[in-house]
Amino acid sequence: MSKIALEKLLDALKKVKDPDLGRDIVSLNMIKNISLTQNSLKFDLELTTPACPMKDKMKADCEDIIKKTFPELKEIKINLTSNVTRSSRLNLNTLLPEVKNTIAVASGKGGVGKSSIAVNLAAALSKQGSKVGLIDADIYGPSIPLMLGVDSKPKLAQNEFTGKITPVEKYGIKLMSIGFFIDDNNPVIWRGPMASGAIKQFLTDIEWGELDYLIFDMPPGTGDIQLTLLQTIPLTGAVIVTTPQEVALIDARKGLRMFERLNTPVLGIVENMSYFIAPDTNKEYDIFGRGGGEKLAKENNVSFLGSLPIDPRIRIGGDTGKPIVYDLAGTIYEKIIINISQQLAAQISIVNSRKESTKLEIEL
Repeated sequence: MSKIALEKLLDALKKVKDPDLGRDIVSLNMIKNISLTQNSLKFDLELTTPACPMKDKMKADCEDIIKKTFPELKEIKINLTSNVTRSSRLNLNTLLPEVKNTIAVASGKGGVGKSSIAVNLAAALSKQGSKVGLIDADIYGPSIPLMLGVDSKPKLAQNEFTGKITPVEKYGIKLMSIGFFIDDNNPVIWRGPMASGAIKQFLTDIEWGELDYLIFDMPPGTGDIQLTLLQTIPLTGAVIVTTPQEVALIDARKGLRMFERLNTPVLGIVENMSYFIAPDTNKEYDIFGRGGGEKLAKENNVSFLGSLPIDPRIRIGGDTGKPIVYDLAGTIYEKIIINISQQLAAQISIVNSRKESTKLEIEL
């Protein structure tokens, strides 16, 4: 490939932008492994996440620009790859050196389906090709083992001299929960410091390995465990789960304020049990009202990641350990949760990109 042809190609591709990051794909260093001959062009388009919601558009934009710039080409092959961006907030933290992003899924109150959202987001990201971990930080009400159908126990890591434990894995997700160590019928009767200590051990004593996203299913409220996590490890950001009615939104606002005061970005809001789709007519019914989560997002200038309908099959999937993307594959429900996970991944890339841009400006 001549230098002139390469410059011509890169100049053309500068017209293609990542819609989420607002910059062209060349300056973002997303073009890799270029092979250009007289009749053929091949290269990798390296995305910031395999769950990129705009990947098809960017690929199509590249193809259109290339055809106009090199009409003589008979073959254009663009291979989509990904390299998930790492949160700069984690760079100074040594607890999880191989984890790129940490996300808390939280709610101001119980009963809004926070654990269901955490589990299904983890499953959706994993199914799209990300390396995902999930910590059940709800010490007093652990539900992850049930919701993912896990009855096995964590084991000592292969290198037993480290003293670390290998997390259980299901649906490609690495899991840890206090529920693996207690009987289902026995309550966890611990004071705050003991519960907080367990969360610290989940960070220090588990062999997490390389992860793109480590998700924390938080307990409801704004107590000891939330403070311990936020003070122990810098989070990439938080997702707030709510239902449409005002009684849930009041507490969701409190959760949002907690993360803001502790300098943790709120990546977005998810409205769960938002509406009901009648199976016979596909008509939507707003059982608990609708739009409260989106309104809350606008009021606080944060992203609204999406709304998930209420459906008995989602509840059954949670009880039988089958996430939506597997139990309801091919349905509108899978499409919705995939879209929410993609919007979350996009927000993480945006937050990481802003931090990186700020760093570069300071260095310059």
